[in-house]
Amino acid sequence: MTDEEILAEFRAADALLDGHFILSSGLRSPRYLQCARVLMDPARAERLARAMADKLPADIRDRVEAVVSPAMGGVIIGHETGRALGKPAMFVERPEGQFQLRRGFSLEPGTKVLMVEDVVTTGLSSREAIKSVREAGGEVLAEAALVDRSAGKADLGVPFYPLIRIDVPTYSAEDLPPELAAIPAVKPGSRAAA
Repeated sequence: MTDEEILAEFRAADALLDGHFILSSGLRSPRYLQCARVLMDPARAERLARAMADKLPADIRDRVEAVVSPAMGGVIIGHETGRALGKPAMFVERPEGQFQLRRGFSLEPGTKVLMVEDVVTTGLSSREAIKSVREAGGEVLAEAALVDRSAGKADLGVPFYPLIRIDVPTYSAEDLPPELAAIPAVKPGSRAAA
């Protein structure tokens, strides 16, 4: 898929939003990609996940034994990526603030894992999820994500393969441009702001 085809999927799902958004990182942004909306159509989720899996280098794709995603945002795209790769998909969640495998999910020592996210902005959730997989005995080969909105700055500690990179400015709450400060902020994501 080309970048324009990917953005067309977001537009068709009314998932490319303009306004004043509080991101999971706590940063503010005038644009938001609501991946939950783009993934609510199973056929669209399957197309995007297959495109993301196809974009992985063959040496990584061939070594992956399991897909792990951070809940909540990564669950659907992680599952669909597992389907595209023919590998089991599971997720980590934060019942008490730290990511961990639950619900009977486990990894054999040395299991080769592909971490899958919906959107990466600062990489904080990804780094925390990768750490939890390592603590559970897995080896994270790489991360794939639908969207990299970090402007290429997110360091995840593993190779990173986003389906699309979208450069949208972000601001601290104390350093908003006047046009953004004039709009009420909304928090559409699933994680409490940092």
